[in-house]
Parts: sequence; C-alpha cells; structure tokens
Amino acid sequence: MTKLYVGNLPYSVTDDSLRDMFASYGDIASATVIMDRNSGRSKGFGFVEFEDDSAATTAIAEMNGKEFEGRAIVVSVARPMKESRPREFGQNRY
Repeated sequence: MTKLYVGNLPYSVTDDSLRDMFASYGDIASATVIMDRNSGRSKGFGFVEFEDDSAATTAIAEMNGKEFEGRAIVVSVARPMKESRPREFGQNRY
C-alpha cells in the first residue's frame, strides 16, 4: 500500500472529489482532505492511499503538476509523520 501527498488543492475539494480525481488509477483505500481544526476549512492538501504500489506510481507520474480548477497540484509519496512531543506550558512562546 502506498500513501500519496496531494498538495496545492483548491479549497473546494472534498474527500469524495479527491477520491474521484484518482479513482481511474486503481483501487483507493482512503482519500482524505486535511481540514483546519479551528475554521473547518480545507488546508489545501490531502492524502490518497492506493492498494497497489504500481497504481500509485502511475498516479504520481500523471497527476503531479496537472492543473485542477486553475491550480497545478503537487503529487508525491507521503513522508512519514514526525513524532510530536507534548509541549510544556510556557515553552516556545516567544
């Protein structure tokens, strides 16, 4: 299974429309647009997880740089999420 990062998305993109954009390349395990916790608005990027690694590779080759609703989207293999440390009160405030 391969997880792709999809960036520079229009704010109008939903999980379903993201899935539809990549559905022709193969079976998709998940498609998620990342939303801002405070505003509830899209952050302009998301992730698509393909069942088949070769389908993901093809999707990267064909979709990276492609224009979608006036924006050139960025598609690449997602990097692993960094472990976050809990912040202590008062740390890094200034």
